[in-house]
Amino acid sequence: MASPALREQTSSDLPPPIEGPQAWYGAEMRTRNEWITRFSDADVAEIEAAVRATDGMDIADITRRDFPLPELETTLARIRDEVIEGRGFALLRGLPVERWSKRQRAAAYFGIGTHFGNARSQNAKGHLLGHVRDLGRDVHRDPTARIYQTRERQTFHTDSCDLVALLCLATARRGGASALVSSMTIYNEMYRRRPDLLATLFEPIATDRRGEVPKGKGPWFAIPVFNYHAGHLSVIYARRYIESAARFDDAPPLTGMQREALDLFDSLAEDPDIGMTMEFSPGDIQLVHNHTMLHDRTSFEDWEQPERKRHLLRLWLAVPGARPLPEIYAERYGRVTVGDRGGIIVPGTRLHAPLEPA
Repeated sequence: MASPALREQTSSDLPPPIEGPQAWYGAEMRTRNEWITRFSDADVAEIEAAVRATDGMDIADITRRDFPLPELETTLARIRDEVIEGRGFALLRGLPVERWSKRQRAAAYFGIGTHFGNARSQNAKGHLLGHVRDLGRDVHRDPTARIYQTRERQTFHTDSCDLVALLCLATARRGGASALVSSMTIYNEMYRRRPDLLATLFEPIATDRRGEVPKGKGPWFAIPVFNYHAGHLSVIYARRYIESAARFDDAPPLTGMQREALDLFDSLAEDPDIGMTMEFSPGDIQLVHNHTMLHDRTSFEDWEQPERKRHLLRLWLAVPGARPLPEIYAERYGRVTVGDRGGIIVPGTRLHAPLEPA
């Protein structure tokens, strides 16, 4: 699907509103179900055969060639294109995670992921396979803590990759819903309501690295929320990281107009007519395109029994054939080479795929 034809953005000229499937409204999207795909018995059998073919391999070493899905790959390619070029998200249902071992779950998920992109490090420890689970950390006291290691609400944000994927292994006792919103729709609404504020979000804003500092870089970096490049409007956003950059004396503080613009951005993301929520079931895989979408998670109450606690596996993926990104993204993505960008690498990082949260 062709991207919208946009003019190069200047200080006095914003790109026009975004048209097409990537600019959607939750009130209407909730009435549709084409974003849901259910794995058939034949699909599951093909996945299980591919898992058996990886016996003895390190999960982190699995490639697409190691994980052939001759019948399913056409469906996965269609879904990838719908996510990257279209509405920006998808939900795949029906993996029998309850009957698989930890290693089988990880191999199946990582192998499916290779048909969407190349796994990237999700933290300074080099986790190619992430575990989203409450580890009791406190983001208010510990500047290196990550919100996915808590039961708190995440707030709307993007991750440092083209595509983020989540596999649900277990749900919380209460709460923990996934929330999605199109950042392209937010752009359109800001364009219509307050173009003056929208223009400020094309200006660099200081953003905290939260202790994950690449070699040769400082503890914070500056990047605009909206970036227009090579015919594509992309968004990178984490309000918590923007606010916590204030802990550095040399980071420029937010101006009054920038704060007003961010507040409007957040209020639009929170609007239930603009965004939507969905509940996960064990065996669900959610895919989200970071450049046109924001995602969030509501707070939750977990089970007491360790084996029942909410637990998701996560992949950050660099997608071959994805959109070009401006050079400024290298501040967070390391590089902007299509298919080989994103993730977090710091001195001492060792890439691996742990089977347990750590």
